[in-house]
Amino acid sequence: MSERRVVTALEDVSFSVPVGGFVSLLGPSGCGKSTLLRVVADLIAPSGGQASVLGATPAEARKARALGFVFQDAALLPWRTALENVELPLEVGGRRALAAGAATPRELLALVGLAGWENSYPHELSGGMRQRVSIARALLGGPRLLLMDEPFGALDEITRDRLNAELRRIWAETGTTILFVTHSVYEAVFLAEQVLVLSANPGRVAALESVELPRDRDLSIRDTPDFVAITARLRAHLGSVH
Repeated sequence: MSERRVVTALEDVSFSVPVGGFVSLLGPSGCGKSTLLRVVADLIAPSGGQASVLGATPAEARKARALGFVFQDAALLPWRTALENVELPLEVGGRRALAAGAATPRELLALVGLAGWENSYPHELSGGMRQRVSIARALLGGPRLLLMDEPFGALDEITRDRLNAELRRIWAETGTTILFVTHSVYEAVFLAEQVLVLSANPGRVAALESVELPRDRDLSIRDTPDFVAITARLRAHLGSVH
């Protein structure tokens, strides 16, 4: 709600994400992508309708630590090292021990390519490295669903491409279900198995496009006819939404 009027951010939005799947949310600014992610994460309560996360309510999924969230800003504490930032959820949540078999903070930093940087402070890391720390922190405890709100949007193109490839690898290695918000058609198609296009004012589902590309893919796939065809279809969908 604004000072002048009530704004409906989302309306009649219905979709599902397969377990272990990777779905990108794509749409113009103001279409409710981030709002939708926050509803799933139990950061915003919907004014109507229902959201089911892993067979439970968003609140139940959050309390069960089934969710991880990566924001556009890495939001690292500057006085803590990379390792200490990844360890932070254990302290804040009041749970000092990880479940048996869960990856340790040090192992998660290695997973995101930061082995050897454990004792570095945020100011000693590049923007891409800080975002890797943020991803490692979100993966602590083995969440079944990882929510990512334009995590690479502020990075330069070279770093963004590198992290896109890294995220595909991390997804394949962990089997975590991912719901990813982006404004980039290329990023949406490269990363995901499905792309959900939202229209704006209010946010509605405009299209759901399957990405029928090899699961094992690298950045060179963006030059293939199949990739170009999928991005063209998505651009057509985006061109028809308001």
